[in-house]
Amino acid sequence: MTLTPPLVVTIGEILVEIMAVEPGHGFREPTPLIGPFPSGAPAIFIDQMARFGHPCGIVGCVGNDDFGRLNLDRLRADGVDVSAIRVHPEAVTGSAFVRYRPDGGRDFVFNIKQSANGAVTLDAPATALLGRAGHLHVMGSSLFSPEIIAANEAAIGRIKADGGTVSFDPNVRKEMMALPGTREALERVLAQADLFLPSGPELFLFTSAQDEAGAVAELLARGLRAIVVKRSAEGATCFTQTGVVSIAGLPSEEIDPTGAGDCFGATFVACWLQGMEPRAALRLANAAGALAVRKKGPMEGASTRTEIESLLAGQAQ
Repeated sequence: MTLTPPLVVTIGEILVEIMAVEPGHGFREPTPLIGPFPSGAPAIFIDQMARFGHPCGIVGCVGNDDFGRLNLDRLRADGVDVSAIRVHPEAVTGSAFVRYRPDGGRDFVFNIKQSANGAVTLDAPATALLGRAGHLHVMGSSLFSPEIIAANEAAIGRIKADGGTVSFDPNVRKEMMALPGTREALERVLAQADLFLPSGPELFLFTSAQDEAGAVAELLARGLRAIVVKRSAEGATCFTQTGVVSIAGLPSEEIDPTGAGDCFGATFVACWLQGMEPRAALRLANAAGALAVRKKGPMEGASTRTEIESLLAGQAQ
């Protein structure tokens, strides 16, 4: 069954990512860099959704600078409704400097809360965009201040009141969990969510159970319609009240894993909203994640439906 696709909106950080060329430990000495690349978890998510062909928009804020224009140009070109991205006259666009460690881990230097991202509000353009939306996607990484928490919660209330749905990807940096009010905000979002998209151990952030079956049962009992556990290269599993579907990962040469989970999530949410069965949705989402890791830069691996289906057709041969 294919449904008329509702407009999907997300609210959160838009930034540039600048990466160290060589692996190492942090930024305590001069090192060659590459970038800037358009980035931010909600921005990557919504860019992939647009590339997949699903109507979508984002509420955010960038500076009146080249980094802001880089993001606006990219999102607009890929089909995202950017009418609710405010251009701040004074604050700078957010940034993330990233260095991969030799073991594959990452070190970050973020400027998010103190950047234009800290000025995200539900102004008139944002309210207008939400008024046309039927689905809200919430990223845990976006709940970095009381103001943006309030904006997301207000948007959830509006979407739910209009009969829409909510998806939630916790995507929480460990540093965020110590911020006052963060855990409580995450709990409130989860309580309103229809679709939950944790990565691996994030499944246990909100449960007393520490085994997968127990945690899933606990979460489904709260009213979630579906839980999709992302397992990186190992694939993914979808749990619903009626059953469990798992799919193995696709082999892919990993150049940069940043954004793969966001691309997976956007593709799955689009398929779910279109009424696709879990196995078919997982299959397309899995391929989107596999394509995402093949290019350097968080958004550079975002893919169209044609590119996803071409990868899958090649795997079947």
